[in-house]
Amino acid sequence: MKILTQSPTDPDFVQNPYPFYTAAQAEGQLHFWQDYSMAAAFGHSAVHMLLRDRRFGREMPEEMRKPGPAHLAPFLAVEAHSMLDAEPPRHTRLRKLVLRAFTSREIAALEPGITALCHSLIDAFPGEPFDLLDAYCTQVPVLTICRLLGVPEDMAPQLLDWSHRMVAMYQAARTEETGHAAARAAQEFTDFLHGYIRERRNEPRDDLITRLIAAEEEGDKLSTDELIGTCVLLLNAGHEATVHSLGNGVKTMLQQGWEPAWLAPGGIEGLVEEILRFDPPLHLFTRYAYEEAEVFGHTFLRGDQVALLLGAANRDPKALDQPHRFDPARPPKVNKSFGGGLHFCVGAPLARLEMQIALQILFTRCPELKLAAEPEYANSYHFHGLTKLLVCGA
Repeated sequence: MKILTQSPTDPDFVQNPYPFYTAAQAEGQLHFWQDYSMAAAFGHSAVHMLLRDRRFGREMPEEMRKPGPAHLAPFLAVEAHSMLDAEPPRHTRLRKLVLRAFTSREIAALEPGITALCHSLIDAFPGEPFDLLDAYCTQVPVLTICRLLGVPEDMAPQLLDWSHRMVAMYQAARTEETGHAAARAAQEFTDFLHGYIRERRNEPRDDLITRLIAAEEEGDKLSTDELIGTCVLLLNAGHEATVHSLGNGVKTMLQQGWEPAWLAPGGIEGLVEEILRFDPPLHLFTRYAYEEAEVFGHTFLRGDQVALLLGAANRDPKALDQPHRFDPARPPKVNKSFGGGLHFCVGAPLARLEMQIALQILFTRCPELKLAAEPEYANSYHFHGLTKLLVCGA
C-alpha cells in the first residue's frame, strides 16, 4: 500500500483537495494516509464496496472503547445515543423508529412552506453586495429544521450556534477549546430539548418531536436520550450539509455559467445530483474493521480504521467520464455524497427537496446574480464549505 502525505489543514489543500485525490487515484484505490494514520479509500469502487461491506461499521469495537475526557462528557453523551455511530441491532431499531416519524409524506408536506420561505428570503435580500450564504443558503435549511421540529423560528440563531460548535469536533483543525465549546453547546442543547420534549409529551402538536415521541415499533419507543440524540443529529447533519451543498452549488453555477433548462422540472433533479457529486459538503467518513478482511490487496485487522473519501469517489475517472467537468445532464450514477448501505443518510430526501426548491427559485428570480468576490472555503476539512458567498445582481 502506497503511503501518502497531505496535511488536511494545508491552505492549498483546503481550497482545492481534488488534485490530491486525482494523484492518489492514479496510484490505486486504497492508500495509507499518513496524516490520519489510517488506510484511505480514494477510488469509487473501494468506497462503494466499503460503504456496504458488513465486515466494516461505524461503531468502535467494544474492546477498544475507553472513557472519554471528562470535559467532553455532555458531547459524548449525545453521541452515544445517535444513529450515526450505531450498528445493528441498535441501529436497525433506531432507524425504524425514526423513519416511522420522518416519512416521505411528512417531507413532501414541507414543500409549500419551503417555497414560501425561499420567496420571503429573496424579498428581504439586503443591499449589494451581500453574503448569500448568510442571507439564503443558511436560512433555508435551519428555518426548515425549526419548522420540522416545532421549535420557534426565532431560535434559529441559537440552533446555529449549537450546531456550529458541536460539528467543529469533526474537523481536522480542532483544538482543545473546540472540545470545551462543543461540550458546552451539547449541554445547552440537551437541557433545552429535555424541557421541550417534556412539554410535547404533555401537549402534543403537529411536529416531528411529537411524532418521534409517538413512534412505535412492536411496542418499542425511543427513550428521551434517543430522542435528544436524533434531534441533534437532524439539526447538525441535516443543516450543515445542506448549507454547504447550496453554497458550493451556487458558487459553481456562477463560476461556470448555468442554463435555464437546468431549472425546469426535468432538469432540476439532475442539477442537484451533479452539485452533490461535483463538490460535496462532506469529504471523509470513517469505518472500523470488525474482522480480518482483505480489501484491494490490503489486509485489515479487527479495530483498524479506514477513511472513505466521498469527495474523491465522486470524481474517480475510472467510474465517470470527465469527472472534473460540471454537467447536470449526466446520469447521477456516481454520487456517494449521502453515503450508502444501511447508513445511507436518512435526511437525503429532505436535503434534495430543499435544494431543488431553493435553487429553482433563486435563479428564476435572480437571473443576473453574479459573484462579487472570489469565494473561499473554510479550514474545516473533512467538511468542505465556503466561509461566505458575496454576490450582486439579485
